[in-house]
Order: sequence, then C-alpha cells, then structure tokens
Amino acid sequence: MSNLETAPAEVACGASQVASSRPVVQVLRPREVPLGGPRAMPVQRTLPQRQRSLIGAWCFVDHYGPVTGDAARMDVPPHPHTGLQTVSWLFSGEVEHRDSAGVHAMVRPGELNLMTAGAGICHSEVAVGGGALHGAQLWVALPDSVRDTDRDFAHYRPEPVSVPGARASVFLGALAGSHSPVTTFTPLLGAQIDLDPRADLELAIDPAFEHGVLCDDGDVALDGVRLAVADLGYQGTGHSVLRLRNVGERPARVLVLGGAPFCEELVMWWNFVGRSHEEIVTYRQLWQDPRNDSADRFGAVRGYQGSVTRLPAPPMPTTRLVPRPLPHQQEHT
Repeated sequence: MSNLETAPAEVACGASQVASSRPVVQVLRPREVPLGGPRAMPVQRTLPQRQRSLIGAWCFVDHYGPVTGDAARMDVPPHPHTGLQTVSWLFSGEVEHRDSAGVHAMVRPGELNLMTAGAGICHSEVAVGGGALHGAQLWVALPDSVRDTDRDFAHYRPEPVSVPGARASVFLGALAGSHSPVTTFTPLLGAQIDLDPRADLELAIDPAFEHGVLCDDGDVALDGVRLAVADLGYQGTGHSVLRLRNVGERPARVLVLGGAPFCEELVMWWNFVGRSHEEIVTYRQLWQDPRNDSADRFGAVRGYQGSVTRLPAPPMPTTRLVPRPLPHQQEHT
C-alpha cells in the first residue's frame, strides 16, 4: 500500500533501545490518514509516530476497515518503494496486486503477501469482489547491507495452531510451536491471534525481541493495559512472556509484531526508506522524471487498468529532512 499523504512527514528512525524507563506497556494511539484523497478509504496509522518510530524492523503500521461500498474501493495506481518490504494481511476482502517484478497475485484473508522493494520496485493495489475490506498494511525496514537487494515476492498461508483459549496464525518468524518458512532479513515475528471470549493467554516470546500488539477487534488487554481497536501496545525487550486477555464477551483479534531492535538510523518520506535527505531527493527525482533511469530503478507495472498510470510523488518539503529524536531522547520529551 502506498503512503498517499499529500504532505508526508519525514521520519528519521533511530536505533531501538534495549533498556527503557518507560512502563511495561506503552500505548500508541492511531491517527486517521486518507488513502488517496477526500473521498478515499481512511486508514488508522500507529507507526511511525513521535513516541516511537520502530518495533524491531517494523517501521509502518496501518489498520483499515471493515469498510463497504464506495469506501472500500481501494484503487492505488503504480507507485514506488525503496529499502523496505511490504506485508499485506487481510481479515476480509480481496486485493489484486501487480508489481514491476512481474508478479500478479490476489491478496486474500489469512494469507501473507510479502513484497521486497530492495533498490526499487513499483506496484499497484486494487480491491476486487465488492465485499467488506478489512486488514493491515505493514512495512519492514531493510538493513543497510541488503537494502539494495533484488525485487522479490513471497506468498504463504499459515495453518492456524491452537493454544489455550486462542488460535495463532504465524506468518513470519516463530511462535507457539509454529514456524513460518518465509525468509526475513532481520529476526522478526508476525502473527494473528484470535482470542476466545474472556480468554487469558500467555505466550512464550524471545526476550531479545521488542513486541507490538495491534488490536483489530474486541476488547483486549496487554499485560493488564487495555487497547482500543487500532491501538498498538508496545512491550520492550527483556520479557519472556506476552500476556493477552480478552476482556469482552465475544471473540477478539490482534496482530503480534516483534523483532530484534533495529540498530540503524532511517529516513522515511512518502514511500521511500533511505539513509539521508539526499537519497530521498534522488529517489523522488528518479520516479518523477521519465527521462532518467527510473525505468531501471523502479520498473513498470503491466496490466493495471486504472486511468492514472503512475502515482506522482508529492512535493518535497521546503526544509531539509532532519532526524527525529532517538527513542531514548523521546522518553524525556
């Protein structure tokens, strides 16, 4: 999914901190962002924000839906990405994906679709079928050593596993005895957890990971701290157990995202992940100007039927892209 904000804020993400004076659980509240303009589908964004830029290598978290009718008509023209992987995860609906690596795939509920941008890719996303659209779009930052890797795409449908009072569908990494075969460039965890009514769940986790719990549906508490729908609860490193409780009388659903602290600074702007202001400027120029090597850098999407063949990048800000405070500095602001 593209970041279609007309004035996207720059984000420079500092290395995650292993030790923290924060409470055990930090709650990140979402902000609403229109996906494509005033009549577009709204999405709820919890990462990045000033309180926290990263959870492991997870650098972008959008939650959307369920929406129906005109509001569910996602149609995102070909747009570029650099230095990241996109994770598409649906709870309902269906999205057609096309990219410049030649991949044409249908994104369906309960199926991981992982696109690697590497040095550059472009792709389109179109909702099909007319049903309710409901899901999450997640980005993973690539470490410097592999951020110029080749374009790639992986698909995987995890088999849910039963745990006391819940079911877990592990699409990246390992949890509750289930392991995803999909390769990642940094240690990561991604899983959907469906909780029974009034269920209490303790999951053994890697204490070297920091974790985020995105509440999708229901009334859920992370280590006793309540999360509203689209809230992202953060738990730092040093914990060997993730404690979840469904406080309500109906089933609940969350996404658990985890990873080893990402120890590199990033600059994120629009759909680009880079390391400096100059890199972002170059990426934008390459995408905007058809006379340069943008065809080599980003390629072209074949088969997209929309009226706009390429999504233009927004104007660069009038000031230089500057880093935000590092996480340990944010704790005192």
